[in-house]
Amino acid sequence: MYARRVSLQLKPNSAAEFARQLEKQIIPVLRKQKGFQDEITFVAPTGTEAFGVSLWDNKESADAYSRGPYAEVTKILETLVVGTPRVDTYEVSNSTFHKIGAAA
Repeated sequence: MYARRVSLQLKPNSAAEFARQLEKQIIPVLRKQKGFQDEITFVAPTGTEAFGVSLWDNKESADAYSRGPYAEVTKILETLVVGTPRVDTYEVSNSTFHKIGAAA
């Protein structure tokens, strides 16, 4: 399993709209992507920082999303975000929810 973490700075007072746009527009885009498994999004108590972790079957599926539909997602969020979101990628080593354990 593969993960993409997208970190971003939210404009003041935009956390509620950010959550609405995720539910209304972004998660439906993700669900259409081959290999997509899950999205978990976190917003700091101040409401000015957020990050999302999307989980994918494999690196190829995550990379295909990065090269294509991710541009649409950044366009949806551009009025709510300060600067450019930062994207980091990872191999998933453990997940109790997805029943993944460290390789023996």
